[in-house]
Amino acid sequence: MRMFDWLGAKKGLPLWISWRLNSKMKDDVEQIFEGIADTRKELLMSWASEYWGHMEKLAEQLGSHMPSDSDAITDVQRQATSRLLERTYLRGMDFTELFILNTANEVIYSTYEKHQGAGYGAGTILFPGLQYIHSSGQPMPCLYGPFGDPITLELGPRTSSFHDKMTLLFLQPLIVAGEYRGAVCGRVPNDVLGDLIQRESGHVYPDSGDNYLFMAKPQLNSHIALGTALSRSRFEDRTFTHGENLKDGVTTDWGIVSIKEHTELEIIFTDPATGELHPGVTNTIRNGSNLFVEFPGYSDYRHIPVIGKGVTFQLPHCPDGWGMMCEGDLEEVYRIRSIEWRQRKILQRLLVLQAVLTVVLVGLLAGQTSPWVTGAAAGGFVLLFGLILTGTLQRKESNRVVGHLSRINRFIRINAEGKGDLTQRLKLTEFDNDESRELAKWINNMIDSLEGIMLQVKLAASDVLSSQHVMNESAAVTAKSTERVSGQVGEMIGSIRLQLKDIDMAKEAADAMRDTLRALEFQAAEQIAVAQSEVDRIGEKMQHISSKVGDTNDTIRRFMHTVDEIRSVLQVIEEISAQTNLLALNASIEAARVGEQGRGFAVVAAEIRKLADLTRKSTEEVHGITHQIYEEAKQAYTSMDEGTQVVEEGTQLVAAAASTLQSAQSEDDRKTQVVDEVVQLMEKIAVISMSNRKVSSNVEGRVQALIGEMANVRQTSESVESITRFLQQLVGQFKLTESRHR
Repeated sequence: MRMFDWLGAKKGLPLWISWRLNSKMKDDVEQIFEGIADTRKELLMSWASEYWGHMEKLAEQLGSHMPSDSDAITDVQRQATSRLLERTYLRGMDFTELFILNTANEVIYSTYEKHQGAGYGAGTILFPGLQYIHSSGQPMPCLYGPFGDPITLELGPRTSSFHDKMTLLFLQPLIVAGEYRGAVCGRVPNDVLGDLIQRESGHVYPDSGDNYLFMAKPQLNSHIALGTALSRSRFEDRTFTHGENLKDGVTTDWGIVSIKEHTELEIIFTDPATGELHPGVTNTIRNGSNLFVEFPGYSDYRHIPVIGKGVTFQLPHCPDGWGMMCEGDLEEVYRIRSIEWRQRKILQRLLVLQAVLTVVLVGLLAGQTSPWVTGAAAGGFVLLFGLILTGTLQRKESNRVVGHLSRINRFIRINAEGKGDLTQRLKLTEFDNDESRELAKWINNMIDSLEGIMLQVKLAASDVLSSQHVMNESAAVTAKSTERVSGQVGEMIGSIRLQLKDIDMAKEAADAMRDTLRALEFQAAEQIAVAQSEVDRIGEKMQHISSKVGDTNDTIRRFMHTVDEIRSVLQVIEEISAQTNLLALNASIEAARVGEQGRGFAVVAAEIRKLADLTRKSTEEVHGITHQIYEEAKQAYTSMDEGTQVVEEGTQLVAAAASTLQSAQSEDDRKTQVVDEVVQLMEKIAVISMSNRKVSSNVEGRVQALIGEMANVRQTSESVESITRFLQQLVGQFKLTESRHR
């Protein structure tokens, strides 16, 4: 029991016998699984890189058409964006939708019109991937999935014969001038991955072999447990399963293993006997790779002994680490029975039969004939039996082997002639379980690979041809544009030549103007010098007049002051006269009271009164005269003051005239300087125009050369188109499965 480990003797003994009979195949089996794993891993990496190339190129082309959030989308931008999306959609055959999200995570463009306007905020299916592209601070691409999206199911398949809602999404940030403007997204059905790694028509182990992906190191999708399936299994439906399948349920001693909708995210690769991840997945996750092809194998989720190779890897821009198992049932892998072993077994049986018959014959003849007769009869029987039976059986065995080889030879010959039907495969059921079947199996695998390559070549040729048409059209448009540019350059050169003539004439006119202005400047300078001297002399006279007027004003002011003093003295005299008159009156009164004694004194008092009256009258006359003199002096002072102001204004005008003459002289100098600058500028313009004429002539020559090169490009493009058509004809000689894109 220990010898057969977990299988038990009933199941283990037949497998152990097969293993022992074919143990020499171990190295070949190891190489087979190593090759399958490496090829499939490289295929996945190349596919992901190719589609990231589509996304990066599309994002680069969309940069000039993506408006900022504050800008409205124009019809021109919308049409250009739609054309770019459609072009990338046609080139990326696995895309079922391309759409663009703005900074608010809203769909603003899509190849699927019903999807436009959808939003992906918090809690939506795309939100974790959209968060991840910003997680490092700098927006970065992200391969998000697999995840279930009903839109994928609604869109339907494009390249895969299987289809469900499981989705992979390429998220490529759109960066314009260092600013994040949104993301362009490419939707791919997850079943495409199953097609990539399964390649059903060329499956090495068609009855049992299964290549599948599982979660090995969750980062973004941390909710997915280790060992969870990430791709479709061959045993998901009845297409490639001749027994139980996962949808109907696979029966084990520990229960039924089944799925509801699809393998992805629904099944974990555990051993039903233990409930733990089966050894192939466990060791692959632990070690990064795992190869085991010996008896008794290890138990898979069906509790069937399998062998194979497991590897881990990380697709470009995918945060999660994935694992892949490439397995086959131990029974199928070591089921082969060699032609040598079969022939040896037949010969051994013939020898045993011959020996038995010889013994019977000798026993019958021994008592009836002499020993020599018995021996001769036995020898003849052996010879005859050997010739008849071995010849018949050998001929049958040879025909059997030769028939298989002839069938293989015919199949190879048809395809070797270059016009084969690559959709045909050798039927493995028509071959014995020996080297001929192995040979047929690997020929099928080779033809399958060849068909895939030829189909890719055909698609590439079609892509090149369509691109060539676009290139031809672009070359034609460019050639016409170049011719128009050439004509415009010629017209520009003609205009530059006319400009050079005008510039030369303008330069000559500027030179003549400069000479005339210099002569006028010389004459004006002489006249301005004379005028300047006269103005200076007038200024001196005006200053002298101003000084005299000032002196006169001072004299009149002093005279007015003297008149005021006279008026003051007259006022005193008036007061004295009034007092004298009052005293004389008092004296007359006193003299009259005295009588005769005071009569003489009264005469004196009367005379004094007369003198006082006369003084008063004279004082009044002098006062009137001084008042008139004061008023006339005041008027004279006012007139002189006005004259002083006029003289000051005249002095200011003389100064202004002098300043004007100086400005006129400096302005003439400035005019001469401006004219010199204009002449120098005209000379520089002439030099620049000469350079422009040379540059334009070079441009004209280069445009003409470009026109010639464009003609060569068109010829080369037409030649490439012819070669592409010839390549299509070569590929067209082979019959390919049009529905198969892998």
